[in-house]
Amino acid sequence: MKVHPWHIPIALALSAGIFSFAAWSAQAIRLADGTTYFANPPRLMTATTTQKGANSPGARYYFTLTIPENAGEPLQKVAIAQQQGIARPRFDLSRTDAFEGTRNRPAARLSLKEVTIDPQTRGIKVTFDPPVPPGKTVTIRLYATRNPNVGGVYLYGVTAFPTGEKPHGQFLGFGRIQIYEGNNDGS
Repeated sequence: MKVHPWHIPIALALSAGIFSFAAWSAQAIRLADGTTYFANPPRLMTATTTQKGANSPGARYYFTLTIPENAGEPLQKVAIAQQQGIARPRFDLSRTDAFEGTRNRPAARLSLKEVTIDPQTRGIKVTFDPPVPPGKTVTIRLYATRNPNVGGVYLYGVTAFPTGEKPHGQFLGFGRIQIYEGNNDGS
């Protein structure tokens, strides 16, 4: 195939456009009004619990997120709100913690600024201090003093917030936890 002299400038222009788009996608997205967005939002990887029996005491609920390298912003806050389920577990917010890694491979503990209940959604908000940088896997551990007293499928909506004065929350999906009647652990 013969290369025409005008092919080279077109190829260079296309390459420059692709590389500038790749560089742009890793930058923070900030609007004029101060609202910040993730360029590439975190992903909800898993939601699990240590106790699957209805009314079981001492369950730990784990929510694991991955923050991509090209997120553009650190992770400041995560909201976890029950969306489906007949009853609610009782969480001891004072025992909430977070760490890098997964439930089976925990690494460095992360510092939390605050853990609160949103009065409107009754969801739990976990704020990191300092924010978690892109490229990390994070697990939030909630302690339930008691599981819901009714078996069934419980869905927890997970929303991630970047840093900034006006962070825009990105809904990551639902964590699904199955609770069984009686003390059956579901194994």
